[in-house]
Amino acid sequence: MIEVADQFLDNLLHTTWPEFIAVIFGLLSVWYSKKVNILVFPTGIVSVLIYVYICYMAGIYADMGINILYFIMSVYGWYRWTHPRKDKQLPKVAFSSRREHFTALLITVVSFFGLVYVLGNYTDSTVVYLDSFTTSVFITGMWLMAIKKVENWMYWIIGDLVSVPLYFHKGLAFTGVQFFIFLIIAVAGYLAWRNIALNETADRHHRA
Repeated sequence: MIEVADQFLDNLLHTTWPEFIAVIFGLLSVWYSKKVNILVFPTGIVSVLIYVYICYMAGIYADMGINILYFIMSVYGWYRWTHPRKDKQLPKVAFSSRREHFTALLITVVSFFGLVYVLGNYTDSTVVYLDSFTTSVFITGMWLMAIKKVENWMYWIIGDLVSVPLYFHKGLAFTGVQFFIFLIIAVAGYLAWRNIALNETADRHHRA
């Protein structure tokens, strides 16, 4: 136990400036997401671009790939949150439909097995299954967040739980701390978005 604590402190002391900046902007992004604030996207973009480099250097290749996808999804989400579809209002926080639940599950399963195959056969990754699992879960969470679905937080919570030990194992202790804080914010985010969606549903029923 003492050795683990010493290793953790040593990793924290050797945190690089890129990792420090990426963590700060990552925390800001999740906080703005909880607040349903458009700044979730620009702050997130700064963080994910830095993490592309960090994950590559650490050999966490699937997470490197997902950070590239985060960038693309952040641009998409930024656009969706500020540009309503023709003849429609800006998207509001809501619960996923049955179809969206099925799509989310399908995205997770297909991306997991696809990543396991790629990482297992074409990279030197030492965390094939954990890396694939967190990445597939986060892909789904990012998509659900872009379309403002409450359930996005459930996927972030699951992914954060696994990411904490994964990044500690890879010697990125400060990033591991970040994911622990992400976990706390994700729980609060789920409760906040759930209340918003429930109130919106109640208002619609009242107006009807």
